[in-house]
Amino acid sequence: MSQSVVDVHDLSRSFGDKTALDGVSFRATAGQVHGLVGSNGAGKTTLLKHLLGLLRATIGSVRVFGLDPVRDPVGVLGRVGYLSEERELPEWMRIDELMRYTQAFHPTWDASYARELLETFALDPSRKIKELSKGMRAQAGLIAAVAHRPELLILDEPSSGLDAVVRRDILDAIVRAVADDGRTVIFSSHLLDEVERMSDHVTLMHQGRVTLSGVLDDVRGAYRRSRVRFVEHFDRPPALDTALVMEGSGRTWSVVHNGSIERFRHSVLARGGEIVESRDATLEEIFLARAGRSRPQVEAA
Repeated sequence: MSQSVVDVHDLSRSFGDKTALDGVSFRATAGQVHGLVGSNGAGKTTLLKHLLGLLRATIGSVRVFGLDPVRDPVGVLGRVGYLSEERELPEWMRIDELMRYTQAFHPTWDASYARELLETFALDPSRKIKELSKGMRAQAGLIAAVAHRPELLILDEPSSGLDAVVRRDILDAIVRAVADDGRTVIFSSHLLDEVERMSDHVTLMHQGRVTLSGVLDDVRGAYRRSRVRFVEHFDRPPALDTALVMEGSGRTWSVVHNGSIERFRHSVLARGGEIVESRDATLEEIFLARAGRSRPQVEAA
């Protein structure tokens, strides 16, 4: 079994009458990229704040490197790189000052790697943080998070403010390099195609709960999207075994389903229908199905 870096067990958290986390269990292992997926308010950031010791676990337990991040922040945070969604960087500093300031906290700081990344992002070290665009702040924050080569890299919505080229060509390369070096990445995102492209393991969150978690290839292999045609006209979605979400009308329906394809096929035949085509479901389709929502419902909302 792979070495466990993060262990969260049955973690719950409420803010007033709002439940942010509801019995969440989560495990991250060394050398893997763990994608944390969910819409805004799903509980992703609250979970990450517990890993960083910014919130104390009142119900359940949190361990990072086998340590409680609240009781032993020095033992945990010195081994963690973090980029927040808010890009909380000191406005009055220049980029080079930010690098020196961050270096002071990390004996493992790799100055040559930091310079390499600054050149890759085409960032002028003499520019002040307050002068940077949202995307450039994200780039500067990412460099500060990875240049000390942390054992665990935590990224909260790292693509926010980055254009498509930077997201694909640079962010992907950095995240992959960290994992290939035997270290661990946890990143949260609402961009499901990005998570699908970058992750080894995916955890789907919805309304404070983990609705699905597993190796990405296994998750995708367990769900299919099939187009089904019936002889009979249906005004409402017909009941089919293993179907999670159905879209369509009349005689033709598109279905996201899991479990045995043969069981699903038998159920379709029993209703007088046939499977016209079938393929692996995308991560977005799986997420919407597990959340009990179809694409038209999401677009309408």
